[in-house]
Amino acid sequence: MGKITGFKEFSRATTVKDPVPDRVKHYREFEHTLDEEATANEGARCMDCGIAFCHGDTGCPVENLIPEFNDLVFRGHWKSALENLHSTNNFPEFTGRLCPAPCESACTLGLTDAPVYIKSIERSIIDRGFSEGWVEPKPAQFLSGKKVAVVGSGPAGLACAQQLARAGHSVTVFEKNDRIGGLLRYGIPDFKMEKWHIDRRMQQMKMEGVQFKTGVHIGIDVKIAELRKDFDAIALAGGSEKPRDLPLPGRELKGVHFAMEFLTRQNHVVAGDDVPDLISAKGKHVIVIGGGDTGSDCVGTSNRMGAKSITQLEIFDEPPKDRPQETPWPLYPRILRTSTSHEEGVKREWAIGTKGFKGNDKGEVTHLYGCRVKFENGKFEDIPGSEFEWPADLVLLAMGFVHPVREGMIQELMDMGMELDQRGNIKAGFGNTRGSFRTSVQNVYACGDMRRGQSLIVWAISEGRKCAARIHEDLMVQV
Repeated sequence: MGKITGFKEFSRATTVKDPVPDRVKHYREFEHTLDEEATANEGARCMDCGIAFCHGDTGCPVENLIPEFNDLVFRGHWKSALENLHSTNNFPEFTGRLCPAPCESACTLGLTDAPVYIKSIERSIIDRGFSEGWVEPKPAQFLSGKKVAVVGSGPAGLACAQQLARAGHSVTVFEKNDRIGGLLRYGIPDFKMEKWHIDRRMQQMKMEGVQFKTGVHIGIDVKIAELRKDFDAIALAGGSEKPRDLPLPGRELKGVHFAMEFLTRQNHVVAGDDVPDLISAKGKHVIVIGGGDTGSDCVGTSNRMGAKSITQLEIFDEPPKDRPQETPWPLYPRILRTSTSHEEGVKREWAIGTKGFKGNDKGEVTHLYGCRVKFENGKFEDIPGSEFEWPADLVLLAMGFVHPVREGMIQELMDMGMELDQRGNIKAGFGNTRGSFRTSVQNVYACGDMRRGQSLIVWAISEGRKCAARIHEDLMVQV
């Protein structure tokens, strides 16, 4: 815990953000890390709550020892706090910027007051750790002689690779894109996390012995059968990349795109790449279908491009501002959340059923039409008389992802006997058992969204770490 009376003495800290008119002119991060005093005061708010739900099953999936590092920061033991944080989380600079913080929803203080700002404390610890030079490579002291291939360089793949390398195995990470990072690199806008954070960690991992091979699409450029010959184990961490589509009249019109087609291109532009097929929102009426984080990222990117108007649609009713009875503490509640991108300008529409798109003679989208809906008896019902038609020059589909892409690597593995679960993800064992993370193909493992479906960055890191532990245990049995 922090200070015994800290939760009475200090109010929750407020993150300093650049003004909206300034930050929409660029793609750099605009939220600032709390200073030392503010972070210590926030750590002081941590209560002696007996059972710390913040890092239990309902709190932090990566199992951060939150009360411990809160107390260490409050007492000024910053380097110890960093060691504590790194003991469970390989990349707190990622989660401190991108995690939706289920730990805070489970904070006991949140029952009567604003919860401890755990996410900001995490970010302060790691940012200070880097500035002080405390974050150093940790190469293995002894080598096992075993070789492991990790397919995919998102947070799950990177965490898995780093843990295996530190355990003494020879690890090679394969990434189909031209740069390391997966969704972190090309799915997350730079205004939420600049990409030098990834490059800095990659350098650390290289010094720990991890090899990175980019522009190698396993299953296309290199067959999985070749990897099985060259490596003792393979970890599949390629994510869930098959987007949920909306097969409606007019879907084929120019200007109707998946969100990732839009975000990935702009991230390439920010990285300094030449993008001849850029999807621009400048001067356009933009409609984003999907109310989640990806939709929010589309809103923020469209604002920076200079969109004429932005409307974000969600099929469900507007959530309540306060915690509803259906998700009592310490569960993660479905409440109205306003992102920094929403602050920058957007019209949010709830309970909307999209029916189709209209276009002009050039095959370009010009309008979206639909109606209001209500959810009754387990399904959405149209509300008569609520039909509408709105101008739309750019429609972005941000409704999540359904399962991993099967063409190439997964199809090849399926031909070898690998099984998928009912949702189309790779079937690999769950729970703390000998079979966890193992697929039905020998010495092939799966972790992250590729195994559990689309989820949070903290789940990806947790999955990567635990998958590495399973692979290490299995390899050591073979020695």
